[in-house]
Amino acid sequence: MRVWIVFLLCLAGHARAAPADEEPIVEEPGTEEPVVEETEVGANPVQVEIGEFDEAIDIIEDVVTENACLNYHCKKGKVCEVDESNTPMCVCQDPSTCPPVEGDFEHICGTDNKTYESSCHFFATKCTLEGTKKGHKLHLDYIGSCKLIEPCLDSELTEFPLRMRDWLKNVLVTLYERDEDNNLLTEKQKLRVKKIYENEKRLQAGDHSLDLLAHDFEKNYNMYIFPVHWQFGQLDQHPVDGYLTHTELAPLRAPLIPMEHCTTRFFEQCDADADKYIALEEWATCFGLKDQDVDKDLII
Repeated sequence: MRVWIVFLLCLAGHARAAPADEEPIVEEPGTEEPVVEETEVGANPVQVEIGEFDEAIDIIEDVVTENACLNYHCKKGKVCEVDESNTPMCVCQDPSTCPPVEGDFEHICGTDNKTYESSCHFFATKCTLEGTKKGHKLHLDYIGSCKLIEPCLDSELTEFPLRMRDWLKNVLVTLYERDEDNNLLTEKQKLRVKKIYENEKRLQAGDHSLDLLAHDFEKNYNMYIFPVHWQFGQLDQHPVDGYLTHTELAPLRAPLIPMEHCTTRFFEQCDADADKYIALEEWATCFGLKDQDVDKDLII
């Protein structure tokens, strides 16, 4: 558990995220559609910086400069070039131009079970496949080199939400303890977490048995309601619409899969209607919340 808390806290040191579009856009040949750029993601302690994984969209700022590409931004995997009339455009980046990697920790495993040297190499390759069936199916799977992920047994699948709920609760409590400058949690979030933090019945962080985690969830059920809603809100930002897509889940899935082999199957199961979107109600059910306790107003 200590390793997990350190891992989660290290990922919480950024500013809170702003909304952006979640789905990668298949562009018509020779055209670039201007849209609005997302800002850097922030303080979700169980996600990595989404700029590394979000298949963001191209944007153009109407600023006239000598360098036409200066304020012209392209999505991951593309770079700006100008034509003969000095008009900027986004073209697929050559993977060979990506910065050299510093170590294996930069490796990315794609859903094609291929290891890419870095996220830059991955998205540059994905760009060249735009408009193809292979490109549409290619996504970032997890952080690190591809390896054998053991099958998730039914018995193991039931254990995953027990640990996940406990992590979320403990992370929120730790953020509350360390949030001196109000840049990790909002005031409304702090008010919610304060009630959990000050509850004498709260199960302290530790390497607890599954039986104890299950018992605590039943005994102190109300302490887990907000953490489950909070995590959904941290992910639902591209756009904020009450649904999680594959891209929005990536910041949470990518670091979890190498450590929790039931991650993929768990989130697939959460999509109960198999429409490739996880609604808040489906998310809450996955984590064992009762229907009457699902409240959109808790996404604060």
